[in-house]
Amino acid sequence: MEYDDVIAAFFQPSPPGVHAPPTVAPSPARRFRDAIEPLAMHSVWCRKTSDAQAALGLDFMTGYVMGRSALLGQPEPGVVAAAFAVFEPNMVQGVYDDARSRCDRDELWEARTAATTASLTEVLAGADVAAAAETLRAAVNSAALIGRPLFAGLIGQPWPTDPVGQLWRACELAREHRGDSHVAVCVSHGLSPIEMNILTELWVGMPLGSYTASRGWAPEDIAATAAEMRTKGWLEGDVLSQEGAELRTAIEDATDRLEQPIVDSLADRYDDIVKDLERWSALCIEAKAFPPDVFKRAAG
Repeated sequence: MEYDDVIAAFFQPSPPGVHAPPTVAPSPARRFRDAIEPLAMHSVWCRKTSDAQAALGLDFMTGYVMGRSALLGQPEPGVVAAAFAVFEPNMVQGVYDDARSRCDRDELWEARTAATTASLTEVLAGADVAAAAETLRAAVNSAALIGRPLFAGLIGQPWPTDPVGQLWRACELAREHRGDSHVAVCVSHGLSPIEMNILTELWVGMPLGSYTASRGWAPEDIAATAAEMRTKGWLEGDVLSQEGAELRTAIEDATDRLEQPIVDSLADRYDDIVKDLERWSALCIEAKAFPPDVFKRAAG
């Protein structure tokens, strides 16, 4: 899966005026999450990092899986599949095995950090990010580790030395923290990975199966799970039922509560920092370093 092919597939803009439902009147925790998403994922979508990973023998998917799993050190494939949660586990393990056979983890980590920081520095074009980076770093450093493997692995890595790199790392940490929290909530509700995906894609306004398929799940597995969800009363046809929507909203609310300590750490700087993050994230989208699709941004 080459970078240019992925860009062609994912970088289709949403029609003017279209919004994903959870972004219309977001909670403070959700607004913060949406504000950081393009910054946190700069390493995945920017060309500089893709080129740096390609020089090490990685394509888009092997770079994505190895890049995120590298924060765990050198884990076994099953650990990576467990942490990634919503991805088809055999696919993730196979991609990870392929990736780690092609390049050294430490070499990738250094190249990923340097390339992402350089790219984001260009995109932000001299913006003064130092104060925001410092505040966000303090916020994520105070966040809970328990039950959050990707966040815990990432926060144990050396921080970039310059403010733009620290801004990216802080956003990446906040994103991993929320992702780990969200998975924990979903698991507590007894959801399977495909159920997690379907509830999210329909809740944000995507067609049934579209987001789930991008996580490596086969059409027949998606169809079978959707049929089970109709039996449970969570779907009506190919959309969420009232019960399904209430379930997904409850999951979101529980995730927000787990992320509220990070929001609280921003204190009276919350509004100003989020406005800055929203502006800087818009620059990432303008630079084609994050998909312009509002549904993809809302889904993660």
